[in-house]
Amino acid sequence: MKKLLVNISRGFLVMLSWLPLKFHYFMGRILAWMMRKIFRYRYSVVLTNVARSFPEKSYKQVARIADGFYAHLGELIAETIWFSGSKPERLCKSGIVNFTNPELLAEYFEKSPSMTVLSTHCGNWELLGGIFAYLKKSGCTYPFTPEHMRVVYKKLSSDVADEVFKRNRVYPIGEGREQCTIESSNILRYIVAHRNQKKIYVYPTDQAPYYRVGKHFVGQFMNQPTNTMQGSVGLACKLSHSVMYLKMRRVERGRYDMTLIPICEDASEFTPEELIRKYYDLLEEEIRETPSNWLWSHKRWK
Repeated sequence: MKKLLVNISRGFLVMLSWLPLKFHYFMGRILAWMMRKIFRYRYSVVLTNVARSFPEKSYKQVARIADGFYAHLGELIAETIWFSGSKPERLCKSGIVNFTNPELLAEYFEKSPSMTVLSTHCGNWELLGGIFAYLKKSGCTYPFTPEHMRVVYKKLSSDVADEVFKRNRVYPIGEGREQCTIESSNILRYIVAHRNQKKIYVYPTDQAPYYRVGKHFVGQFMNQPTNTMQGSVGLACKLSHSVMYLKMRRVERGRYDMTLIPICEDASEFTPEELIRKYYDLLEEEIRETPSNWLWSHKRWK
């Protein structure tokens, strides 16, 4: 039954994805209005998060950021549906993501035992599955394949939704895509078992800690005391990974700049606390540049 539901859901999304991106943006605007005005989707959470993060802003300014977030959320959903059936050629032609410095990915992969890339919920993280298309468009030569890349994710409560989203995220990669994702509860065991193999590990790092055990107080982030999980950088320190921050800036509708910012070449020279603090400093800088570009509806501070 699960396989049938997954195939039906996936097939429906793929058929929708054949429609032009402009159509999806039109529907996304309607959906954003409904989430904001009718369903009030997590509206109190969004307002509270924004107001506490920007205490210097007036109520009108806070409301403007919230409105911008809902508009962005509508676009994010539209792009994700369009992306679900997109092949590399379509992504290249659309120019939806511009990888500004892909040479850094190749350079650090060559000189590091493995790489830890810390991503965020800025921009549209669902588009990261098209990274090999963006690399191809950039003209950069790279010494790795999908076999070398592992994207860590937290399993959704619904098995069907989890499988559908997992397939959507890696669809454009093609051959080898089934192995590109790994559930967060399995990552420690996987890294230890493959510690002698060169890999690129991508972690979404700005979520609230999954578990009470192992959470770390990182200090102030966006004007609020913040806990985090630092297992990603802890493993990087033990295994001498290079660590990078992945920035995804929204330039305009349908255009994102994806940029790698080096945090360190050898994580063993730093403590996990130092590295995770650097990550949150970079994330706060990115959020303050484009406040509506972050996922304000998630319950980051609990």
